Amino acid sequence: MAELWIPITIVAGFFQNLRSAIQKKLKDDLSTIGAAYSRFIYALPVALAYLFLLLHVGDLPTPEPNRRFLLFCLAGGISQILFTLSLLWTFSYKSFAVGTTFSKLEVIMVAIVAAAVLGETISQWAVLSICISSLGVLALSMGERNLSVSSLFQGLFSKSTLLGLMTASLLGASSALYRGATQALEYEPFYANAAYTLAVSLVMQTLIMGAWILMMERGCIMAVLRQWRWGGLAGVAGAFASICWFTAFTLQKAAFVRALGQIELVFTFIATVLYFREKVSSKEILGVILITAGILLLLLLG
Repeated sequence: MAELWIPITIVAGFFQNLRSAIQKKLKDDLSTIGAAYSRFIYALPVALAYLFLLLHVGDLPTPEPNRRFLLFCLAGGISQILFTLSLLWTFSYKSFAVGTTFSKLEVIMVAIVAAAVLGETISQWAVLSICISSLGVLALSMGERNLSVSSLFQGLFSKSTLLGLMTASLLGASSALYRGATQALEYEPFYANAAYTLAVSLVMQTLIMGAWILMMERGCIMAVLRQWRWGGLAGVAGAFASICWFTAFTLQKAAFVRALGQIELVFTFIATVLYFREKVSSKEILGVILITAGILLLLLLG
């Protein structure tokens, strides 16, 4: 049963990649905040329908949430929202390329937060594999943004770098906290546990971000609703990705899941080379090799 998390995580990476591609289309007609909000508001009905189907078909009792579970869902949801805002803030800096590169170190942050909050530890081989794949992510990101090693080190102590690390920490925290929520619920079967945790988290996120948008950018709500076709597609893809992420979190440590989830970057690279036939740099090739090596090491020895 434990090995089931591997194919589930790979499917999650695929749907997340698909959702990201659709959200890029949405950005042509929506603000970045609006495109980000569409992932919550349109994913929510899918998540609720999925939960209802599982409970009804399986004749399962409705889960009984406890305070610890709700706190983990709330903290994870807020962390994910703040991650989105933090990433947008990074783009406002002239040296945003350096900051966004460091924002890719999510998996390291997942391991740190999971150890601190959940008491989860990982083996030395797992630490090594995460470091290797993280170096690969840095190299891939540097290649995409035409960054040299010297420019990366020169911007090491810039505000955008600190913001990038904060962005990675927030995304890593959300994964670890969602894992904590599934553990706190203590509900079986695991797939229903994941579905309920996702539904509760999405309800919280949709309400919180919706209230914030109403106060700061009221017209954005109507713009999001007008883009229901592409928004709906993004919501469905995002819901499927989240269902798989949360299900994997019930089966395996968050650091392992997110480390394997980096395979989506390999998918993107393959599509860039084979489908779009774009030129890639030596840094990007090195990055993909390191990411792949790190994932294989994690699966074989982690």
